[in-house]
Amino acid sequence: MRAVIYARYSSDNQTEASIEGQLRECMEYATYNDIQVIGNYIDRAYSAKTDSRPEFQRMIKDSYKHAFDCIIVWKLDRFARNRYDSAHYKSLLKKNGVKVISAKESIGEGTEGKLLESVHEGKAEYYSTELTE
Repeated sequence: MRAVIYARYSSDNQTEASIEGQLRECMEYATYNDIQVIGNYIDRAYSAKTDSRPEFQRMIKDSYKHAFDCIIVWKLDRFARNRYDSAHYKSLLKKNGVKVISAKESIGEGTEGKLLESVHEGKAEYYSTELTE
């Protein structure tokens, strides 16, 4: 299986060390699961409340080329903090044969996995809304 890693941080309170940590843990996950990482997409100082992230959009466009089978993220909140965006882009990726995998959140493939994934996405959106308020 071929993968890319998507990493991001959202504010000046975080640093390049945040990206390095995400990449390291995603690579450890890939190695442990015998997944070949062929590239990285990194957004620095971009919030996941919206999809207006240059590397995120490039990754979505690149998924149409069928060069990779999955996207590894440190946690699902790196991918999106908006349930609509998460569902929309995961649906697009699925049509392109690409799935999103969380390196740190163990989420199964069945119906329980879908429920757990939606709980994680809801928590991410809640956290983002709380910060705004």
